Amino acid sequence: MLIRWFCVLSVIIGVLDATPMVQVIGKGNGVFKGHFIFNLTEDLVGWKMQIDFSKAVTGLTSPVGLEFVKDSSNETVHYIVNKDHTGIQTTKNQFDIMVEGKTKDGSVPSAQAILQNMGHDTYNVPTPPNNDGTKYNYDEVLMKSIMFYRAQRSGKLPANNKIPWRGDSALNDRGQNGEDLTGGWYDAGDHVKFGFPQASAVTLLTWGLLQYKDAYEASGQLDDMYDCIRWPLEWLLKCHTGQNELYIQVGDGNLDHNFWGRPEDMTMARPSFKVTSDKPGSDVAGEYAAAMAVASMVFKDKDPAFSVKLLNHSKQIYTFGKTYPGIYSQNVKEAGPFYGSDEYKDEMAVGAAMLYLATNNTQYLTDAETYHQHGNQWGQSWGSKFTASMVLLYQITKKDVYKQDIETTFTNWLPGATGPNAVPYTPKGLAFRTKWGSLRHAANNAFMALLAAEAGINPTKYRNWAKSQIGYILGDTGRSYVVGFGVNPPSHEHHRAASCPLIPASCSHDFYDMKYSNPHVLYGAIVGGPGPNDEYDDVRSDYVRNEVAVDYNAGFQGAVAGLKSLHLRNILD
Repeated sequence: MLIRWFCVLSVIIGVLDATPMVQVIGKGNGVFKGHFIFNLTEDLVGWKMQIDFSKAVTGLTSPVGLEFVKDSSNETVHYIVNKDHTGIQTTKNQFDIMVEGKTKDGSVPSAQAILQNMGHDTYNVPTPPNNDGTKYNYDEVLMKSIMFYRAQRSGKLPANNKIPWRGDSALNDRGQNGEDLTGGWYDAGDHVKFGFPQASAVTLLTWGLLQYKDAYEASGQLDDMYDCIRWPLEWLLKCHTGQNELYIQVGDGNLDHNFWGRPEDMTMARPSFKVTSDKPGSDVAGEYAAAMAVASMVFKDKDPAFSVKLLNHSKQIYTFGKTYPGIYSQNVKEAGPFYGSDEYKDEMAVGAAMLYLATNNTQYLTDAETYHQHGNQWGQSWGSKFTASMVLLYQITKKDVYKQDIETTFTNWLPGATGPNAVPYTPKGLAFRTKWGSLRHAANNAFMALLAAEAGINPTKYRNWAKSQIGYILGDTGRSYVVGFGVNPPSHEHHRAASCPLIPASCSHDFYDMKYSNPHVLYGAIVGGPGPNDEYDDVRSDYVRNEVAVDYNAGFQGAVAGLKSLHLRNILD
């Protein structure tokens, strides 16, 4: 007996040609098997097939697909999605989907099918108008940068989740004694939660909101910005589980990096790590304290109770770091290969300075000045904070020694510097501190330059330089380095979740290797950036130049808010 099954393709994806599937019965007792054969007119990046049978079918299987259970009370409608290594299908070959199943009455069903390409994400973000008339739409950049941080969320997502391709994940993240450590941000294109760079990002983002609140108000992003920073702050608070105990990491970097897929699909162990009085980490303690202290000022009017909670924890964590000095990555070996630290005085200086601003307690100011290291600084990053402490201390004290620190550092950062400490430039004008996350370093120091200018130090020179560095990122060289923004932005950024097809299609390392753009647009993320000669390839496998990270966007977003504020105040076009 020969049965002809006909298949059609989803009009949404524009794949138009399909040939009949011939089904041959060979097992008896109602068991059937056969083939749907599609002549594809576009490559599939993950797929889902809906089969409508003429009668109830059970036990449906396929060597290339997995049955995706969806409501079908009469068992006539079935869904199959690709297995881990069958998601990429090209137009070079016919796509043959063999199925096998059984009818309850022992007869042979007829069927038709619809094939959907799960590599097409139709989610689009409306672009706000550029009412300022600036070269770049700063409102759009701020909105999309905040969107990037939403895409990095871990834990139980809120009902108003605005990233439709993200769902709940890592709901079993726990401390060593069962403490709830769900929430926070995933670090980069991976799914580890590293507390040190996460807290560093929160400090810069929140400092930007404190300094340039007018920019967020005018752009319509103020409420979203409060929501943005509150998510990681709630996690940082959870991590403070005892007077002298602070969790600083959830997830094993090596286990995590062996997995390419969505955070929603993780099954590997996710151990947690902490610093204690026996294994101290003043660097990470100082950074947590800084983030909470500056946030306590930002939330003082918005949510007074939350502000008080943040400040109380900040004080306790700072005292922990001061009482038990130590470098966290020397005591938590699992963090060392990824975010190793070699100093803690810079974080403690920033933490103390932020606590002084929040409390007006002069002991914190004394501590900050004691911890600070004078002279030229390498730059502002997740592991180097003396640039931030010199800016804060000058803002607070107006002492000439901190002005000298700032001017010495930025003399070496601005064009034309000579000598061993001079920061080199690419031919097209990027201050190139180092190859790993080159844009992040330029953006962080652009933010520091804008803050120094607000304090009256070389305002015109520093503001114009900061604008040039942010302009490089946004498109001055003919391409944007911000995903989903501007001209020729990256589309193959190194990011697991963005590279995966729509849920429920399976994801695997095949999607790391694929040539296609990521199915999902990771709006607002800045990539690592070009090499010393402006060379850049939009390649997913290049995690040095094309990965994204929560610390990459932090100073960048603060600088964009600063440029927006300067325009609002008619200081800079």
